[in-house]
Amino acid sequence: MSPLDWIVLVGTLTTIILYGVWKSRGQRNLESYFLDNKSMPWYIILLSIIGTQASAITFISAPGQAYTDGMRFVQYYFGLPLAMVVLCITFVPIFHKLKVYTAYEYLEQRFDLKTRTLASMLFLIQRGLSTGISICAPSIILSSLLGWNLYWTNMIMGGLLIIYTVVGGTRAVAYTQTFQLIIIFGGMFLAGWMVVHLLPPDIGFKQALQVSGKMDKLNVIVTKFDWKDKYNIWSGVIGGFFLALSYFGTDQSQVGRYLTAKSEKESRMGLLMNGLVKVPMQFLILLIGAMVFVFYLYFRAPIFFNEAQLARAHKTEQGPALLKLEDQYTELGKIKQQQVKQLAAALEAGNNAQADIAKKELQQTDVRSAAIRTEALSLIKASDPTADTSDTNYIFLHFVVNSLPKGLVGLLIAIIFLAAWGSIAAALNSLASTTVVDVYQRLYNANASPVHYLLVSRLWTLIWGVFCIVVAQFAGSLGSLIEVVNVLGSWFYGVILGIFLVAFYLKKVGGTATFWAAIISEIAVLVVYWTGAVSFLWLNAIGCLLVLLLAWVFHRFFEQKE
Repeated sequence: MSPLDWIVLVGTLTTIILYGVWKSRGQRNLESYFLDNKSMPWYIILLSIIGTQASAITFISAPGQAYTDGMRFVQYYFGLPLAMVVLCITFVPIFHKLKVYTAYEYLEQRFDLKTRTLASMLFLIQRGLSTGISICAPSIILSSLLGWNLYWTNMIMGGLLIIYTVVGGTRAVAYTQTFQLIIIFGGMFLAGWMVVHLLPPDIGFKQALQVSGKMDKLNVIVTKFDWKDKYNIWSGVIGGFFLALSYFGTDQSQVGRYLTAKSEKESRMGLLMNGLVKVPMQFLILLIGAMVFVFYLYFRAPIFFNEAQLARAHKTEQGPALLKLEDQYTELGKIKQQQVKQLAAALEAGNNAQADIAKKELQQTDVRSAAIRTEALSLIKASDPTADTSDTNYIFLHFVVNSLPKGLVGLLIAIIFLAAWGSIAAALNSLASTTVVDVYQRLYNANASPVHYLLVSRLWTLIWGVFCIVVAQFAGSLGSLIEVVNVLGSWFYGVILGIFLVAFYLKKVGGTATFWAAIISEIAVLVVYWTGAVSFLWLNAIGCLLVLLLAWVFHRFFEQKE
């Protein structure tokens, strides 16, 4: 990066840190540290919810996801608006009425201590692992830009985040997320505008959309039903509904955001607006990835987008063979440049027959390029058996660093850091609040002073931060991070949601039946996942419905006989 980029990057991040520390003044107890004394207006709640969900993974991996698989990933969010309505009707009034710090406090009042502890432990496991993966995302940027070792970069990034969160608490997280999102949305808009602006002069946004559509990258809605297909309208609306309902209704990283609201009405407004904003926001981020795909049809695309890993492979004995494959890949790239121009011209002229011929030729060349790329990946793996040969997370980053003007590169890198800090800080905050309120205060020390609990909260923020850094060390080789995080959440979210729905709607079912229903259902969900019987989004519906069914059965046959 240029000196101007570094100035923009460091200046933006420093401003955010100082703003967060200033906003976090006056914390004296758990309510001020975790709930900000319930003083947040709805628009801060909205931006905080979006900021918590839209991590660096969203802005790094989502465009790459669209580049490789098209825009069908957006269907993952189609169940979210309906979930927001259900939350506002059911979850929000109960949580506000009970004046809880965490969602899991309610479960002890409704069931018993073991059920509350089980739900909180399931949350802690999945959120701890997911947060570790989120730490890895900005570390990938630094390691790629500066050639740093990814493991040391994870430790540096994680350390900065721990300091930021330990000092700040909920108030710093929420208000800095608001500031961050303003910068993020502005920067992503500029990136989208630039990718179209950098195309050849005779190719505008309309022509880029037409080419992208012909190459099957605008596959926003897939109606074909297939249990194993990860992204279609059915898994998105049904599985996505259960996932969103659990994530926003039972995950403390999100519940903790709207529990800080001034009133129940403010919480509802924040959630409903999130339901309206999230799908268009994700659509536009994926659209940027589809436009980047078109960009690399017109200009040379690297055979592997992780340039640091590629450079290391060149220094091994596989280097000469890899270089030969790169030359072949470049030649095919030149052919694709001519073919895409023919496709665009046919589309502009409205000549569908010629457009279909050009499309077929371009796709055939693309298949040949993919075969050469596969050979190159094998060589990279041979040069370093520990290398991650999935470069989805590096596609958008490569475009930003190599194509955007000075200053804007620094801003886009800062945006990815800001997104990481906002979501990870909120996650660490929720991990600490659940540990202190649901485990430490409830099971070990119920009568300490407010100052003691505040200190313990900061300590547990530190402990969870260290745990997440350890997890981050293993996350770099997991492939598309945005998909990995959602798969991981789907292992647990359906079961946790099922526990809450039993609590809300099966009034006669007790804690013992619900506890064992949840244990068995969690095991079943993991078994179903490992068999590959269905795509991961369906795990949310399966886990939830299984808990409801088993809890009712256990109640009928065991609890009623007691």
